[in-house]
Amino acid sequence: MKKLLIALSLAGLCGLAVAETPQQILSGLQAEAKQADPSFAGFSADRGKEFYNTKHGKEWACASCHTTDPTKEGKHAATGRAIKPIAPSANAERFTDPEKVARLYKRMCGEVLGRECTVQEKGDFLTYLLSVK
Repeated sequence: MKKLLIALSLAGLCGLAVAETPQQILSGLQAEAKQADPSFAGFSADRGKEFYNTKHGKEWACASCHTTDPTKEGKHAATGRAIKPIAPSANAERFTDPEKVARLYKRMCGEVLGRECTVQEKGDFLTYLLSVK
């Protein structure tokens, strides 16, 4: 155990990313939401599912590329590039690297919404994806 803690500390000192779990990413979003709004009551898988399947500002939905089943492989609507499943239950690499998650939200929200996602949208989205088995 002591060796693991030393390795993790060294990784942090060297600037190496330490993997997180999707639940840890969600916990960070919850803290951010609570800081922004002390009356924050939590995220909703139902709102996340609706957000995932609804067409937004750029007339795309998340499901336009990721399919209506986030456990399946998708295809980018404009480029045709294959996209691995977005649900963590089907793709263990999803939502484990905070830097990749930040880039993912920035790119996807820009493509689908034409703007940045709110912390509520991000949290509802991830809560929905975590509920999909």
